[in-house]
Amino acid sequence: MKVLNVCLAVTGACIAATAAAQSANPVTLYGRVYITAESVEAKGGATPVEQRVRLRDQSSYLGVRGEEDLGGGLKAFFQLETGFNPDQASGTYANRNTGVGLRAGWGSVLIGRWDTPFKQTMVGSVDPWTDLQIGDITGAAIRQGDFSLRARNVIQYWSPKFSDVQVKAMWVPNEARTATVDPSMYGGSISWAKGAASLSYAYEKHNEMVDQTATRGVDEEGHGISGEYRFGPVKLSGQYGEYERTGTTKQKSYQVGAQWYTGKHQFIATYSASKDGGANGAVQPECDLTAVGYRYNFSRRTYFITSYAKVENDQGNLCNFGSGALTISNGQDPQGFSVGMRTVF
Repeated sequence: MKVLNVCLAVTGACIAATAAAQSANPVTLYGRVYITAESVEAKGGATPVEQRVRLRDQSSYLGVRGEEDLGGGLKAFFQLETGFNPDQASGTYANRNTGVGLRAGWGSVLIGRWDTPFKQTMVGSVDPWTDLQIGDITGAAIRQGDFSLRARNVIQYWSPKFSDVQVKAMWVPNEARTATVDPSMYGGSISWAKGAASLSYAYEKHNEMVDQTATRGVDEEGHGISGEYRFGPVKLSGQYGEYERTGTTKQKSYQVGAQWYTGKHQFIATYSASKDGGANGAVQPECDLTAVGYRYNFSRRTYFITSYAKVENDQGNLCNFGSGALTISNGQDPQGFSVGMRTVF
């Protein structure tokens, strides 16, 4: 009996210690399920895209994150995030923001796969569509998403906030270097946010790389500014960027947006436009994207959303839907209606 009591006591102590450790260093399971049904088409051009109805996953994901207190103000943290398509039962393991790092009073350092500072400040923080839906900012701005990247093999540093200002920097080393190509990336952002207002600047350089694909002899860089301001039930946002690529003219693009909140109702409108960026000496593309929508927020976790988006390619076929682009030819104009649901946990 004494032996049994001792064993029970030891077991209880171990369980208590484990529970205390888990409580002090929690691991969190989280996720999002977001699907839309869309009616889309593209008019104009030699071969119009016929109207069709489709289901679209809007970046549903499942993730786990946690941290460990290492003492002396130092913490280790990790995150593993996997995207999946709930309408098709498919996905790629750990293909979203995934990494490990250290955090202290001097800021945070992480390594892994993560949204670049440019994307964080020029897309996710100011686009009313949150970089999703057919009307999102990448349809006509951010060089059609080429500067809205989740960088692989990245090292990032995030400073603490000083007087409402935060600095972020990133570097993707040239581990894919060969005898003929030497690809790498670097960039950063500086952001100010206080109360209902925010303002950011970001820069990013791609050396012999286009959309994270090694491309011999082709460099590109982007500069962007963005901001938001909310007064009462209205929130205004805007983003402007200039992008240069070897062998092309400088592309200029922007998005302006407005949101009106009334109770659980939210009305959204955006206008995005892009000009130039084609090959030197060629006819330059020019296009825009107009989108409007309505959102009903059942709770902080769950909402219903519907939207309409219309693309106009005055020259070329550069602009498209932001999420779920169609295959179009010169002068074609995609348009579509979307309805969907999102919940997070």
